[in-house]
Amino acid sequence: MGDRQVRAVRRLLARTLDGELPERDHVAAAGAVVTELGAPGRLLELVAELVGGEGDPEGCARLSYRHVLGFDKLLLIDAGRRHMLRVHLWHEGAGGTGAEDIHNHRSALASHIVRGRLSMDLYEAHDDGVGVGGGIEAARYEESLADGSADWLLEPAGRARLRLTHTGRYAAGSTYALPARTLHRAWCDTDEPTVTLFLETGAERRRHTDVFTASGPHAGATAKQPLDVPGYLAALSGLAELLRGS
Repeated sequence: MGDRQVRAVRRLLARTLDGELPERDHVAAAGAVVTELGAPGRLLELVAELVGGEGDPEGCARLSYRHVLGFDKLLLIDAGRRHMLRVHLWHEGAGGTGAEDIHNHRSALASHIVRGRLSMDLYEAHDDGVGVGGGIEAARYEESLADGSADWLLEPAGRARLRLTHTGRYAAGSTYALPARTLHRAWCDTDEPTVTLFLETGAERRRHTDVFTASGPHAGATAKQPLDVPGYLAALSGLAELLRGS
C-alpha cells in the first residue's frame, strides 16, 4: 500500500500551519485541516496505511493510551513539537477519573467529529470570584508532564469560580477549534462509539494546563499506561472497522 497518505498529511500540516499566523488565523486553519482529513474515506485510507505498519508505530504506540477524561487516545502523526494528529475514540459511559474536569490545553486545538456525537461546555474563570454567588466553585490545579515518563502531575493552585458561557452539541461532520487557553469540558452523549480527529498545533506550547474540578481533590500524579505496538495496531484495526461502518 505504501505511505502515500502519511506523506500527504505531513505535507498538508506543514504547508497550512507552519507559518507565523496570528492565533485566530492559526485556529481557523487547524479547523480546516481536520475537516479535510476527517472525511471518512480520507481518514480510513490513512488508518489503513498505519495498520499496515507505515508511519512510526513504535513511537505512536508510546504516546497512545486511555486518557483520564475517559476516551482512547491514538496518535496517528507525530510532527514533533508543532503538530500532533490523533484519533479520540469515545464510548458512552466510559468516564475516566477526570471525566468531569474543566481544562484548557498547551496549544491550539481543532477537533472534527467523524462519527457519533459530542457535547461541550465552554467556561470563563474568575479567580477573585470565590464566595460570590452564581457559577461553579472549583479547585484549581496546574497540570504538567513528568520528566521522562510524561505522567500527569497536578499541583494545587487555589480555588476559582467558573461561569458557563456556551453549550454546544456536535454531530458527525461538525468541527470545532479553540485557542489554547479556552476552558472547556467535552463528553460523548450518545450510546454509539464516537470518533473524533483531534489536532494540537502551534510552535509555542504552554508549560502547563489549567484543570478545574468540583468533584473533590485529585491525586498529585496519574500514570499513563501506553499501548505496546500490537495493542496499538489492534486499536487501529478496530478503528478502521468503525470507519468502514460509518
